[in-house]
Amino acid sequence: MALSGLFRKKTVQDILKQVAKNEADGHNALGKHLTTKDLTAFGIAAIVGAGIFSTIGKASADGGPAVIFLFLFTALACSFAAFAYAEFASMVPVSGSAYTYSYVAFGELIAWIIGWALIMEYAVGNITVAISWSDYFTGLLQSGGIHLPQWIQMDYLTASNGFKDATALMQGGKSYDNLGRGLQEAYTAWTTAPTIGSFHFVADLPALFIIVLITALVYRGMKESRNASNLMVIVKLCIVLLVIAVGVFYVDTANWDPFAPNGVSGVLKGVSAVFFAYIGFDAISTTAEECKNPQRDLPRGMMWAIIICTILYIAIALVLTGMVRYNELNVGDPLAFVFDKLNLKWMSGIIAVSAVVAMASVLLVFQMGQPRIWMSMSRDGLLPKKFSTVHPKFKTPSFATIVTGFVVAVPALFLNLTMVTDLCSIGTLFAFVLVCAGVLVLQNKPEIPRGKFKTPYVNSKFILPVLMIAGLYYAFAFNSKATMAFINNDAQTNDATTIITSLDKEQSAKVFNYLESIDVKNITAETSDLEHLLSQYQDDDAKYAEVVKGLPISDSLKYESGFSLFKHKIPMWIFLFVLVGLAVWAFRKNLSLIPLLGLICCLYMMAELSVWNWIYFTIWLLIGLVIYFTYSRKNSKLNFPAEA
Repeated sequence: MALSGLFRKKTVQDILKQVAKNEADGHNALGKHLTTKDLTAFGIAAIVGAGIFSTIGKASADGGPAVIFLFLFTALACSFAAFAYAEFASMVPVSGSAYTYSYVAFGELIAWIIGWALIMEYAVGNITVAISWSDYFTGLLQSGGIHLPQWIQMDYLTASNGFKDATALMQGGKSYDNLGRGLQEAYTAWTTAPTIGSFHFVADLPALFIIVLITALVYRGMKESRNASNLMVIVKLCIVLLVIAVGVFYVDTANWDPFAPNGVSGVLKGVSAVFFAYIGFDAISTTAEECKNPQRDLPRGMMWAIIICTILYIAIALVLTGMVRYNELNVGDPLAFVFDKLNLKWMSGIIAVSAVVAMASVLLVFQMGQPRIWMSMSRDGLLPKKFSTVHPKFKTPSFATIVTGFVVAVPALFLNLTMVTDLCSIGTLFAFVLVCAGVLVLQNKPEIPRGKFKTPYVNSKFILPVLMIAGLYYAFAFNSKATMAFINNDAQTNDATTIITSLDKEQSAKVFNYLESIDVKNITAETSDLEHLLSQYQDDDAKYAEVVKGLPISDSLKYESGFSLFKHKIPMWIFLFVLVGLAVWAFRKNLSLIPLLGLICCLYMMAELSVWNWIYFTIWLLIGLVIYFTYSRKNSKLNFPAEA
């Protein structure tokens, strides 16, 4: 097969003919039950979840009240991407989302890559939400007096890593009681878990429970899933509105000063966490075949979901940062925390219940999306035929749904929340980038049939270069120190926790003696907690740098420099080079501004993720390429035109 065969494309006409044929003979046809209202509800169900009940706290602590601008930026980026999704959904109203759109725009190899990335996005997203649901559910049980053993409510990696960090900190003089709550729980889980030889049995069983329950509901049918989603959305919207209505009476405007305590960098620090709060609207596009009027309803459902959720996020952020100081919000359950702090315990209880419902609704939408991606890839011959099996009674992709349950349930028992959150974000952003690029590739091809929705055209030929010049001016005129540090790869001082947890017993003793010798407040007489003793200097950057410089340990423990520092900047350098290429492309081809801005915003947010996420994501894509070249390429229905 020629190399050009890797980029063979499906035509919109052939896709629509196949859908019509399926509907006419009932073979592999899905039930049509969804309207604009249902799609908007699915979008809200997917978006209002972990973001509003969890990650909003960390983002607010970093950015202060100005975090509302981060929500606006992320909503704008998602809206740009949503325009591209809506245009494709109107053009190709079938299940498959970005996978199917890429098949039309770029060809089979790119379609496979994006389909494989979407499998990871939905699987990892489901794992993330299941773990978060487990945290809230076990917390709710504890508030009711039911205490589950720690080792059945935590994943293996968190317990293992937490035990190591806790041991290192206690070796550095910190008592168990002074450890953070998370480290205490990890230490307890590891030390109390049943063991088989040296293996500690630590597994998140509540996460397994909710995945089995939601998978059964999704298997049962779209109508049942829709009804359950609509009910859960009503419940959580009522709770969010109640939080805003009650909280607004406790807002102290003095807490909004300073509005942006850590500047632009502080606001942007939470970009991946806040973006994670928005992912899910793209899952709506996987239900295209189950819409009564997909060309009209899908674009409307996506836009309404993003608009409603953005308003809610901004209102919640302003209320939270007005009720308490922003620097107190770095907690896992910020909504419950602020009301508990103000002695409104009844509200904390209501929020805990609603969080459990909210997380379940997010899981429902994600668990619906993945089987439909697998089904679409199977229909095209890229995955085994079994994945496209549609249940004769329930009209759902039955086999793919069951496999999805296993793929999500098993890792949820053992994987770490932070790792899966970032992996989900990079997979989603990659999909958004390709969908936006797909609209740009197809914009000047008159032979492509157009749907009822088309992204408004604004020529970016001169606008993008002007925006880039403005960005360069800001970087060197107002943020020159950070910009030059980035370019010169200046060494960075490690924080106190990183330094202390990397020390052995002998090094810990040397560090304590040094800190004792410079201790003018005689704090070392009160505690031997090295982390506390060193972190007290962190409020003053210059003083902290001076203290760290004098520590009697190697520079490799004190600083990050050279390639170990540069590797974290590789994603941003990739973004900058691609940005230059996009400017040239836009100038030569008069590209449409909205999808181009969507591509740039999503690529920027990818660049903000750590290099390790890029590495893990690349490994996942390489595994996918092995499967493509050993199975999918030769079984593709484009090899057999009569079947395609």
